[in-house]
Amino acid sequence: MSGTEKKQAGRRSYNRENPDPRELAEGIRAGSRTALARGITLVESSRADHQDIAQKLLAELLPDTGKAVRLGLSGAPGVGKSTFTEAFGQYLTGEGHKVAVLAIDPSSARTGGSILGDKTRMELLARNPNAFIRPSPSGGTLGGVARRTREAMLLTEAAGYDVVIVETVGVGQSETSVAEMVDMFLLLLSPGGGDELQGIKRGIMELADLIVVNKADGDLVPAAKRAQMEYKTALHLMKPKSSAWSPSVLLASALKGQGLAEIWAAALDHRKALSEAGELDKLRAAQARAWMWTEIREGLFAALKADRRAAELLPELEVDVAEGRATPTAAAKRLLSLVLGEGKGG
Repeated sequence: MSGTEKKQAGRRSYNRENPDPRELAEGIRAGSRTALARGITLVESSRADHQDIAQKLLAELLPDTGKAVRLGLSGAPGVGKSTFTEAFGQYLTGEGHKVAVLAIDPSSARTGGSILGDKTRMELLARNPNAFIRPSPSGGTLGGVARRTREAMLLTEAAGYDVVIVETVGVGQSETSVAEMVDMFLLLLSPGGGDELQGIKRGIMELADLIVVNKADGDLVPAAKRAQMEYKTALHLMKPKSSAWSPSVLLASALKGQGLAEIWAAALDHRKALSEAGELDKLRAAQARAWMWTEIREGLFAALKADRRAAELLPELEVDVAEGRATPTAAAKRLLSLVLGEGKGG
């Protein structure tokens, strides 16, 4: 595509209801933020027609993906994830990178609504022409990641963003989902030291490729350094995820912009170490397989919910299980055999 064609594709408007996937792909490749936003809206949509278009779009763009550094960021609420992400994003764009932030907002379990306030919490980065922020509701998905975050990541890579940051909910649950889609998992902690260490689940520590103690400024510097030593000790007691990389603990102050260069250097060192050991390609291949099985599970569950016979039988099975007339396993098998066609002759 010539420079003139790229400019035209970047300025094009797109049919909101039924966009042409090839035209949309051209716009995304050209760096059109409108096309990218429209593409992500399509992959996030639950409408069957939108999903058909989204899959055609992804097929068009798949050869243009996979070149970005993929970073996952998690931490408990209040640790300063948004402040850190903005400071880190500003640093990276200052170094000549294009940064996409896929910020997952918690969805209400009761209403399904979400805050979607990340753009207001990251005002400077939101105005940065070399950054793209997309807040998405988690939709109740376990692991603090929206179901379609993987597709959104591919679209941002095709649009030329060479660093993609997935900022997760960080509600203390297992963050396995984000670890299964990024190259490096970064755990952000505050200078709470020993007390906070007790509250961190071992599982999330084992997932971390890098730990960053944030808010290491002012009166909190001594506490941050003590926490750094305690986290280092804790890491020594855990088996590293990779033989090519040993996690480290760094200090940072997002407020003052300190420690960001060291964190980026660690991310590049991690990528280099895994690449040279042949582990990065293996990691991404394993992630693709895990993604496929996630889609299989989600698809089967959606089919189960949509099946009329299953909907009629389910209340009866729930009562039988609740009143002890049937085991949960037997009830589940009966329902699945009905949907999968094994009970047609009965």
